[in-house]
Amino acid sequence: MTSPGYILFIIRGAIMELFDVYSLFDITPVRGEDCYVWDSEGNKYLDLYGGHAVISIGHSHPHYVDRLTSQIKKIGFYSNSVQNPLQKELAKKLAELCYIDDYQLFLCNSGAEANENALKLASFHTGRDKIIAFEKGFHGRTSGAVAITDNAKIVAPYNAGHKVQILPWQDLEALEKALAPQDVAAVIIEGIQGIGGIHIPSPDFLRQLQALCIKYGSLLILDEIQSGYGRSGKFFAFQYAGITPDIITMAKGMGNGFPIGGVLISPHIEAQKGLLGTTFGGNYLACSAALAVLEVMQTENLIENSYQMGEYLLAKLQNMKGISEVRGRGLMLAIDRSEKIAAIRKDLLIKNYIFTGVSGTYTMRLLPPMTLNKGHADRFISCLEAAVDSG
Repeated sequence: MTSPGYILFIIRGAIMELFDVYSLFDITPVRGEDCYVWDSEGNKYLDLYGGHAVISIGHSHPHYVDRLTSQIKKIGFYSNSVQNPLQKELAKKLAELCYIDDYQLFLCNSGAEANENALKLASFHTGRDKIIAFEKGFHGRTSGAVAITDNAKIVAPYNAGHKVQILPWQDLEALEKALAPQDVAAVIIEGIQGIGGIHIPSPDFLRQLQALCIKYGSLLILDEIQSGYGRSGKFFAFQYAGITPDIITMAKGMGNGFPIGGVLISPHIEAQKGLLGTTFGGNYLACSAALAVLEVMQTENLIENSYQMGEYLLAKLQNMKGISEVRGRGLMLAIDRSEKIAAIRKDLLIKNYIFTGVSGTYTMRLLPPMTLNKGHADRFISCLEAAVDSG
């Protein structure tokens, strides 16, 4: 006979629902391959959003699948209290591809976590408690990351307790005035603003930003969570400016869908046992995923492909009727219209089976896998022209 307690459990389970935080398309992806995903109805979609810049080497890349499958058959997880050779292998491969070989690597689980640890490191190192960020910046949804994000809607009273100053974009006068009291632990800036609408800091601004940070004893944190890992056409977007940040944060495309984040830390910042920590960060599967991504990026020359395909799309979109502005680097592009973008995106999705991203009301974002080719690009251009004409 079933006990009353068991019946109660079933009743409770039957009414549990997901916390309603996302606006969902009525689409259920069940399979992916390269730049395409298929839904439960068998429809095939061209993915120009990449799961929010996460899918870097394409869906279900054979090498990626083999790497993860092989690793899970051996060991999937143990704590960071033991040696994990994959972490050192990842650090070595990362240095080889990004041309930064003297930094220290801390592995975590996400972009927000990477930024939280970067902020903590900067505060410990400088002994200061103030952070400077920029308008339209987005750095994550955890407590410290939300506090440095320019979006009042997601800042709870608890988050607002942090000492943060949000400055106008690329305003050097305001920046020096804010740094002058020498109470700023760090300035954080995205290599390319993503959610804010694909805004690129000029190389000259980044160079002067670094000089001011050095002058006033503040650390420079480059948030490369969305713009890093080859997406901009260089491994990190800040490399267009030729600067050397104190701390670099990364995630998104790092694991091609497997959760992993990282912090690259300049050698002048000393490591201390117990200062940072994570349960899942840098686990065997995460490192295997990240290594597979780097290996595919290298063998298939995806950073160069990202640059070339970005240039190709920019040239095609530059003078398109109904488009007010196109900007970006590599495969991180924004398409602006003077009218609301929602109808165009819906047309692309429902009629043409093409996923795109959005930033605000008037901007479409393209963040496709770095395996994108001219055939994919031309199909998008043709469908976008038709959607603009009909809209």
